[in-house]
Amino acid sequence: MSKHNLKKIILHESEIPRQWYNIMADLPTPIHPYYSGQTLKPAVPEDMLAIFPKSLIEQEFSTERYIDIPDPVREMYKQYRPTPLYRATELEKILKTPARIYYKYEGGNATGSHKLNTAIAQAYYNKEAGIKRISTETGAGQWGSALAMACQHFGLDLEVFMVRCSFDQKPFRRIFMETYGSRVFSSPTDRTQCGIKIREQYPDTQGSLGIAISEAVEVAAMNADTNYSLGSVLNHVCMHQTVIGLEAMTQLEMADEKADVVIACAGGGSNFSGIAFPFMKDKLKGRSDIRFVAVEPTACPTLTKGVYEYDFGDTAGVAPIAKMYTLGAGYMPQSIHAGGLRYHGMAPIISKLYNEGYIEAKAYDQVNVFEAAMLFARTEGIVPAPESAHAIRAAIDEAVSCVDSGEERVILFNLSGNGYFDMYAYDMYMRGEMKDSSVDDNEIKRSLEHLPVLE
Repeated sequence: MSKHNLKKIILHESEIPRQWYNIMADLPTPIHPYYSGQTLKPAVPEDMLAIFPKSLIEQEFSTERYIDIPDPVREMYKQYRPTPLYRATELEKILKTPARIYYKYEGGNATGSHKLNTAIAQAYYNKEAGIKRISTETGAGQWGSALAMACQHFGLDLEVFMVRCSFDQKPFRRIFMETYGSRVFSSPTDRTQCGIKIREQYPDTQGSLGIAISEAVEVAAMNADTNYSLGSVLNHVCMHQTVIGLEAMTQLEMADEKADVVIACAGGGSNFSGIAFPFMKDKLKGRSDIRFVAVEPTACPTLTKGVYEYDFGDTAGVAPIAKMYTLGAGYMPQSIHAGGLRYHGMAPIISKLYNEGYIEAKAYDQVNVFEAAMLFARTEGIVPAPESAHAIRAAIDEAVSCVDSGEERVILFNLSGNGYFDMYAYDMYMRGEMKDSSVDDNEIKRSLEHLPVLE
């Protein structure tokens, strides 16, 4: 059998990466500095000590190319890593495309998504720092589920502020987190000053990741035994996810393939960075012409309609300020089923690379996305998470574009999670009740009027 005909490419557990790749070492120019949300002055690592352990702060600012993965973290990785790389042969047949489509499947662990890669690391470093409790936000519930499992493993308490629309849509995600001993609250809550203020201003709000982040950060900042954990956006989170791309590079080599285009959905950026950054290294050095495509929902078009400016990472303005593509910290996306993609900003590193032309961006409406998800499920046998289905939509469009040209393009995408907690959304799609979300450009404009004014 030709290597190109391999359907499933697996690695031995001894081939789990021993180091994370830190793209900060290879950026053409340094990343823009953070600013303090309280002082509006340039932030220093010490500013973050109230909510993060020192080890993660050091990773956040590190320019070392590779960071060792601690043995306890790597041992827990062995429960589900290495993850398989599949070739989507049945999907290729349906599309009648000469392209070869590969997907890295991160949904086979207990939590059903890639989020566990950084959750384990963050729980470990907080435990080592003597922290007793972690507070966090979650959009669709994948991040909260992953951190719940990791905290249980390392003996930490966890409080999760879950965006209200997802809390209502996905009760089984809440139950999953509670199964691992976590406490889950529908955000905005009456437990924080931020939550109370938002509820007074917007009593009917469905919540947002920006609001949930504000609540979780407030809890961490007010309690000495509590730290905050973020599931995306920050540099150290993106770095932890690079185990995905590092494994995929080895697997493609085993198949005697080289990727022409790498695709992933993008909400805050950890999904995209995990698959893309290890491949991006050669492009940054001028040794590769791989295309990188970040895919977002039209309901929250951060890259495709946002601006590249300094902005708060959360609605209340208590988290660090970063230069990133943003729709404004006060932007309230409409409720969609891809709750993990409803974040107003984008990871600073991804924003920088997009601004400099290394990354492309596409936005799709959710009906179009679920059409692709259904086709994928019926051909490849995996029901994808709504977030991951955005990458599937883009991969299908890439493959279809090769039909007329006859180009044998190699397409790689990150299938970052399964959709088995999202069957309500699939039911709505199949009953014809799913609606596309509209975006009010004037609302984005109003939100962007409140960007921070820095010294």
